[in-house]
Amino acid sequence: EPEALVPSPRRYPTVELRAETLNGPTHVAVPSDSAFLKALLFELRLVDDHVFVEHRDTCARINHSSVYSVSTGAGTLWPVLAFQRRGLIYACVPLVEGPLEPRPPLLTVTGLSQGLALLLGILDYVSPSQKNEAEMNTKIGQLRNLLVQACPLGTPLNTNIRSLNSSFEDIQEMPVDKDQPAWRSSSYKGKPQVNVCIIEKVKCMQYDQRDVVDTWQVYGAVNCKCDIEGSAPNVTLTVNLPTNGAPLQDIVVHHCVTSVDPAMLMSSSAEPLDDSVYNGPYKFPFIPPSDSFNLCYYTSQVPVPPILGSYQLVEEGSQIKVTVNLKLHESIKNSFEYCEVRIPFFNRGPIAQLEYKVSYGQLDLSREKSLLVWVIGQKFPKSLEVSLTGTVSFGTAGKEHPTDYVCTGNTAYVKLYFKIPDFTLTGCYVDQHSVQIFVPGKPKITASRELISSDYYIWNSKAPAPMVYKTLLE
Repeated sequence: EPEALVPSPRRYPTVELRAETLNGPTHVAVPSDSAFLKALLFELRLVDDHVFVEHRDTCARINHSSVYSVSTGAGTLWPVLAFQRRGLIYACVPLVEGPLEPRPPLLTVTGLSQGLALLLGILDYVSPSQKNEAEMNTKIGQLRNLLVQACPLGTPLNTNIRSLNSSFEDIQEMPVDKDQPAWRSSSYKGKPQVNVCIIEKVKCMQYDQRDVVDTWQVYGAVNCKCDIEGSAPNVTLTVNLPTNGAPLQDIVVHHCVTSVDPAMLMSSSAEPLDDSVYNGPYKFPFIPPSDSFNLCYYTSQVPVPPILGSYQLVEEGSQIKVTVNLKLHESIKNSFEYCEVRIPFFNRGPIAQLEYKVSYGQLDLSREKSLLVWVIGQKFPKSLEVSLTGTVSFGTAGKEHPTDYVCTGNTAYVKLYFKIPDFTLTGCYVDQHSVQIFVPGKPKITASRELISSDYYIWNSKAPAPMVYKTLLE
């Protein structure tokens, strides 16, 4: 039961009345729109960020989620769900069905997940047009009508805002067919076709230090778009692993999945991998929504990161010497859509002088002269190893040059950006022949997969990294 804050905020008096009844004496009323916006901007440090405010800025209160306490004239409003994406703030106030003191655990507040789903639906609807201001203003203007359909009385009924119609005249009547599920918002006419794409992302922190453990995470999603006739078509899709593939864990399935093997859902990354781990095949029978959707999400524990590297940055007088070595693991497909290394220099002036040598690829200097971009390209050499050495000196720092409170002195990193098409780190894939559609006609099925880097850092081994993970043996 969230209240969405858009340029013209949407309020639900019925939800506010329920909150007053359920919260009892601990209830704090939502202030006026302008007062709430002012308080939220202050809490998010978007105004008065240079002022130290103890309740907001103390180290004892580090926010690990997007849930905030917002101080208002009537008291502290909690929970307020808010996050920023590309210059816009998405926020709502979920209903807590009970007293607010003591504060209930976040996982017990069902309104939080509903509110987050609705805000992510709004983000998915608005963000593709953010480069076109006129188009974005039109979309934001249509949000009010769309929210009436998505969340008529304060409880989200459909968080896929893109699937809704933007004007009341276009709203179709509810389907007469009683078998059609609510998530199939429109009917398709034409040849049946299914598009499946497995998108895996790999996060990594490498330190190249004996007493600090490197960490990496893999998480993925199986995205589907099913154009199939009928009110409730049945589809079965199977995700397979090769014999040496890393098992999928922490699997979360879309609500349209009609049944699933319980063993599949029991595989958790919190437990050490053992012989009884579920290795697939992972079978998903479902009735697809009309739009593109993620059939499932998963994580996995792979034995090695795709690219191993080391970074050394040493100050010698007024100059800095940098060395970067990278090695592509032999099990990884050596065919990239792109692969580049970005070497930022924080809290320093523009790069005035640069001498360098790269064993492979090319090195570019960014326009503001504070970032080196090493473009490796679409392949590593036969040796699977590349290196860069260079000497950099700087001019006088101006306001436009990047600063960072964490990366001071020699504490610095390089960040990798890459994408490998037709490859997954777990090895998982969708066999086109295993997709079953119980409708007449021969369907066209396309399956693809890709691996993308996400927050892939290599820290300077000549300085202490800001976050270290000591080995369990110490």
